[in-house]
Amino acid sequence: MQNQHTWPEIRHRGGASGVTGSCHQLIANSEHSLLVDCGLFQGEDAAVDSLAQLEVGFDISTLKALVITHVHIDHVGRIPYLLAAGYKGPILCSEPSALLLPLVIEDALKIGFTRNARLIEQFQAQLQKQLVPLAYDKWHSVVEDVALSMRVKLKRAGHILGSSYVEVALNDTLQGNKQRVVFSGDLGAANSPLLPAPKPPSKADVLVLESTYGNRQHEGRDKRATLLKWAIEQALENKGTVIIPAFSIGRTQELLYELEGVIHRAGNDSLWQSLEIIVDSPLAARFTRVYRDLKPFWDDEAQKRIKAGRHPLNFDALYTVDSHETHEQTVRYLAESGRPAVVIAASGMCAGGRVVNYLKAMLGDPRHQVLFVGYQGAGTPGRDIQRYGPQGGWVMLDGERYDIRAGVSTISGYSAHADQRDLLRFIKRMRHWPRKIRLVHGDDAAKQALKTAIEAMAVKYRRSVTVDLPENSS
Repeated sequence: MQNQHTWPEIRHRGGASGVTGSCHQLIANSEHSLLVDCGLFQGEDAAVDSLAQLEVGFDISTLKALVITHVHIDHVGRIPYLLAAGYKGPILCSEPSALLLPLVIEDALKIGFTRNARLIEQFQAQLQKQLVPLAYDKWHSVVEDVALSMRVKLKRAGHILGSSYVEVALNDTLQGNKQRVVFSGDLGAANSPLLPAPKPPSKADVLVLESTYGNRQHEGRDKRATLLKWAIEQALENKGTVIIPAFSIGRTQELLYELEGVIHRAGNDSLWQSLEIIVDSPLAARFTRVYRDLKPFWDDEAQKRIKAGRHPLNFDALYTVDSHETHEQTVRYLAESGRPAVVIAASGMCAGGRVVNYLKAMLGDPRHQVLFVGYQGAGTPGRDIQRYGPQGGWVMLDGERYDIRAGVSTISGYSAHADQRDLLRFIKRMRHWPRKIRLVHGDDAAKQALKTAIEAMAVKYRRSVTVDLPENSS
């Protein structure tokens, strides 16, 4: 009986027991629920949840809307499975995400479903029918009846262009229960390029909070720019290539923005003037064009660069590689020539994509440098290179062993994720703190460290907060 159940209830369909596969179901009552994200499992999470990759195995009959926080594949990659399972309702997202999502889904379909152009076109048409772009900071009604009001509002999350955190306002008139539930999605770091830092909501009763870097502090922006310059100069002096594995959306554009700044400050330095910045990813190139078209969503600093006549995502030293033939030629040329270059290529965790061909060709040569600027999930080749590369170890790529002789370095400050300090600040600056916090999207050590830090902060400020570490639901 409904009166024996206390609503709302949150069930995590992914992203609670690991860092990927984000998918959270807010069950308002027995007839109405909301899904926040529907992402793909990757790395060790995929090994654990391999069957969950193939289908949406939970009941979707009560779903009134799917809300997308941002378009990274670990937040949207299961949308094709959701639609295949029969979901016909609205897909709510920010206006920039509505432009970016079809590009991501097309790529996901080609990798995981089919390369049949007609089928992809049909699927994209269906997606467009269901997409509902929402303006930031405006309430949107999902359910309005005599028993329940459920509204959502998107707020800027500062993670990638279009990223949002989600406020859900619930008013259950039968139970006399009003609640505000907030899903953080992925929050951006306070000093990320291009995008304004997230501002927390005024209140939350329940907060579902990411914890990717819950046990770390990022370098400051000045320090990370210095480290980026140093890492590139090391490879240039060795007459080698800097390989930067980066996700096609978000990280690639942030790096281009930062590199434009470094080149601008270097002035007439011949080393930097001879450098080529190569984006070897058709998808990243398409995303970058959309980023350029969405300048109104850039932050104040980026707007000042534009007014000064600079082009942060379209500068002279920037080249893009489109065709596979040109890609293969570029790999061979850079591996053999010693031409100074920085190559940015997906995937960000080296689990596939064009970056793998660069690694195969260059990992065994000490002239080259692999530079990690983002989180490397457990069980991914990127994590193995990051961990074993400095010791002269090896990595498996496409079933073959490759010795690592190239330099390997990491700059954590370029993470698009908030660090522990940012996450604590997100809570602390709420006028009314949440009573319950559920930590998701992090490995065990990160979640436990963040839980301890939140509890200590609650004691310091004399607040009553319960912090849970939930598991994925079947």
